[in-house]
Amino acid sequence: MLREISATADVVELGVPFTDPMADGVTIQRSSQSALRQGVTLKWIFNQLESCSFKLNSPILLMSYMNPLLAFGLESLVSRMQNTGVSGLIVPDLPYEESDVLKSELNTQGLALVQMVTPATPKARLEKLCLASDGFVYAVTRTGITGGGSGLPEDLAQYLEGIKSLAKLPVCAGFGVRDAAQVKLIGKHADGVIVGSALVEVLEQGKSVGQFLSALRPE
Repeated sequence: MLREISATADVVELGVPFTDPMADGVTIQRSSQSALRQGVTLKWIFNQLESCSFKLNSPILLMSYMNPLLAFGLESLVSRMQNTGVSGLIVPDLPYEESDVLKSELNTQGLALVQMVTPATPKARLEKLCLASDGFVYAVTRTGITGGGSGLPEDLAQYLEGIKSLAKLPVCAGFGVRDAAQVKLIGKHADGVIVGSALVEVLEQGKSVGQFLSALRPE
């Protein structure tokens, strides 16, 4: 499955399950609880990556809440990331003001800490987050949680273009992206599109993730 995703996606985001995933919607919460029941931990994820008998075609990012990272230990975290080919982290509950220690640990070893911005982020803070981010800026397409079916906001283009005017890095947008039409729309104003909940639903239904991802790509 991981090989199939990496053959189609430019970057692979692996979610670390957590008991209180406050930024996630029903789909990711359900998959997180299922993973926890089956014993999936941050250590387990690293072990699986370490034992891969094939080379992934795409960089890997871990999306994790801060608690599992602290419990693992930052020194051990950075070491395992290097040994398993993980390129960086996305940490949705880590405030910018408290990110210096983790960012320093990662950047010292050439690893990334991707910052997230939302439509509610004030411009002064947006400028700081764009400057602090590594790799790309994660633009949350709408306030609220991942997944959902409320669609994309009417002012999406203005929002994304505003971020691009401030960011020196690529801007990738996600949250609630479900189909090729949305990918095409976002792609007009962002450098990349992030799909999570819809992909998890495809996995739950036992369908081909490769076909799903290929169908999202603009022709």
